Amino acid sequence: MIDFSNGSLFKLQQIDPGSIASELQPLLVQGEQLVSAFKGVRDYVAFTDKRVIAVNAQGITGKKRDYTSLPYSKIQAFSVETSGHFDLDAELDLWYSGLGKVRFEFKGKVDIRTLANLIGVYVL
Repeated sequence: MIDFSNGSLFKLQQIDPGSIASELQPLLVQGEQLVSAFKGVRDYVAFTDKRVIAVNAQGITGKKRDYTSLPYSKIQAFSVETSGHFDLDAELDLWYSGLGKVRFEFKGKVDIRTLANLIGVYVL
């Protein structure tokens, strides 16, 4: 399992969700749709219409993977921080019951408000 106690787990850039769809398809429940995806160096995070899936590549080759499912239904609160002129990173904080805070950091031009809206639709 990914150690979410690390306050700053991912530095992510947006990718085409289609590039990871075949890998995640066996994990998706009937009717679940992949909405957006973001990749770090080896790890990535996928946002569906039901949950966040954090994928952690393990080992030297990265073929072994840990898939952590974070359902929107367990989010107690969330926060977004947009990027600025000097601080180009945006951040998404999610507070889960029983897990605590999970932070995702996004680098580059990411429309963090769209993610906040997506989460808001399924949490509120």
